[in-house]
Amino acid sequence: MTVYDQIGTGYDTTRKADPFITARLAAHLQIQEDQSYLDVACGTGNYTVEISIKHGGLWTGIDESSKMIAEARRKSDRVNWVLSPCESIAADDETFDGAICTLAIHHFASLDKAFREVFRVMRSGRFVIFTATPQQMQSYWLCEYFPQALKAAIKQMPSEQEVSESLRNAGFRIYSTEKYEIRRDLRDFFLYSGKFNPEMYLDPIARSGISTFANLASPAEIQIGCERLARDIKSGKIYEIQRKYEHDSGDYLFITTEKQNECHTNE
Repeated sequence: MTVYDQIGTGYDTTRKADPFITARLAAHLQIQEDQSYLDVACGTGNYTVEISIKHGGLWTGIDESSKMIAEARRKSDRVNWVLSPCESIAADDETFDGAICTLAIHHFASLDKAFREVFRVMRSGRFVIFTATPQQMQSYWLCEYFPQALKAAIKQMPSEQEVSESLRNAGFRIYSTEKYEIRRDLRDFFLYSGKFNPEMYLDPIARSGISTFANLASPAEIQIGCERLARDIKSGKIYEIQRKYEHDSGDYLFITTEKQNECHTNE
């Protein structure tokens, strides 16, 4: 059973495609209406569906969680949904003109294998990753309240250097990186989405859609952390904690890479 098989039920209650993130993914990908694209580890397909509707393209979404793919199939028939691990993508060589991966690379069994597979199934074009780095996560004020869970989450998150090296080893060229700061109108409730809304973490439904809380945090730590957080919200101390963790390195990161065709490469 995968991580997301365990939290798949009710996942869409709090996890929805955010318009700003969707727009940035589409902009970095440079979508063409008649070209084919892959969403790697698509989950229930929130971003796949939203991008296909708002920005076009012919889309396939893959995920190794049967629950997630089942939810995605019920959601939309405009996308080709495929149950497939990222390290062995069920697609022929040079099938797609681009790919995205949103908040999922830390769940890959092997970055190298997954990135080589994405490279294999792409003809040319861009591969856009949305993720967080360990350095960014160390500056989440959540570390103050759920230290063991965040420590475990940070440990499983590959560094920007590891990601970049693995992408280059697969054959990709790093085109750009772009920091993402949590916005107050964020609609997708992932790990640090409550940066400006700490009350969110007191809601068990919101926590259930976040893998760090659903799979890495012990019930005891969640109880103790939430009790302390509730007290600090009531007293106003939460503002002091938030200021303590202020930084300018961004909360998440877009990494845009390119697979260049041989003609372009040799010019």
